[in-house]
Amino acid sequence: MSRSKKPAKRRSARMRAGGAHRSKLLKKKPVKKAAVKTPPINLVDPAIQAQLKIYEEALRNFQQQKFSKAKELLEKVIVGPSKELAERGLVHLRVTEQRISRTPDASMRSAEDHYQHGVAMMNHGRWDEAREHLARARKMAPKADYIVYAMAALDCLTGEAEAAMTNLKLAIELKPENRYHARNDEDFAFLQEDPRFTELLYPERDGAGG
Repeated sequence: MSRSKKPAKRRSARMRAGGAHRSKLLKKKPVKKAAVKTPPINLVDPAIQAQLKIYEEALRNFQQQKFSKAKELLEKVIVGPSKELAERGLVHLRVTEQRISRTPDASMRSAEDHYQHGVAMMNHGRWDEAREHLARARKMAPKADYIVYAMAALDCLTGEAEAAMTNLKLAIELKPENRYHARNDEDFAFLQEDPRFTELLYPERDGAGG
């Protein structure tokens, strides 16, 4: 009830003030709105000038499809003093990261390139992209134990126990040291309760038991 009374008092006071006073009040409104506009980028500040220069260089690299370099520069822009430039930089950074993840093939020619990208995608939880690049890496280097090991870890992370066991067994056959790596690898936590996993990683226990 108290809220409904206050506007009524303001209206009655304005009506008693007369037409001239009302017109003065109306003229003040545009001034108030203009006062809250966002100020332009302050290019006098040397730090902001440097930030703008980096931003422009990042855009040039982006247009030339040098996405890795553009990403490196944009990461500097978003921590600069100008909030407006930082916001622009963040928008372009997100687009750049999408381009890097979607069009990596042009710069990836070796098994190692695809392996490294596949592991990076695993770390970001992008399972499909990780599997695609690890599969390419394996096709190029079928006997590379670390690639097979990474595929086993990916299988485990995505809940594919059978494929994980098959790939892990092959990785150990290619390089027995992988058995010891897997014992302390959190990526294989999904298989901890699987007896086959224990037998594969701790064959000496079966010998002692027999």
